[in-house]
Amino acid sequence: MSEQPETRERLAPTPGQTVGPFFAYGVEYPKMNQVVFPHSPGSIVLRGTVTDGNGQAIPDAFIEIFSADTDGSVPRARGAFRRDGHTFTGFGRTFTTDDGHWEFWTRNPGAQEGKAPFIAAIVYARGLPNKLHTRIYLPDSPELLAADPFLSSLTPEERDSLIATRTPDGGLHFDIRLQGEKETVFLAF
Repeated sequence: MSEQPETRERLAPTPGQTVGPFFAYGVEYPKMNQVVFPHSPGSIVLRGTVTDGNGQAIPDAFIEIFSADTDGSVPRARGAFRRDGHTFTGFGRTFTTDDGHWEFWTRNPGAQEGKAPFIAAIVYARGLPNKLHTRIYLPDSPELLAADPFLSSLTPEERDSLIATRTPDGGLHFDIRLQGEKETVFLAF
């Protein structure tokens, strides 16, 4: 029996699908926006609003975050779906409210290898066939922000779209603008 060379046709990737009102099924779990136990030492509130190209709030967006701990170490603990009330897993998810607001209880991530500390974020929303990746940089270290290779590759306006503001209570505020004026910079993956 003679062997024939394997002939495989290359197929195009399946396109993404937009999310709908059914999207919450299967992704919700208790305390999913509590990356750290509320009001525990070092905890902060990270909050913002998701808006569309016209500046209108998006009431059904879905956001996930992941970050290093305060010492810059990447969490390896399991527990994203089984919050135990004290372990920092670095991961959380939340939905926007009817007026586009979202929030997490988390910690300020520490710098890794001298790079500016940031929180990685993913946004899912109606009308988006694929998720969007971005970063939320802390505003506290101007020297690290200025030296960050990724931020240095952006225009000043683009850089500003990735840097959160510190709130009076020590938390962080970060608005996500999907398009238009002051659009948040999104990363290609």
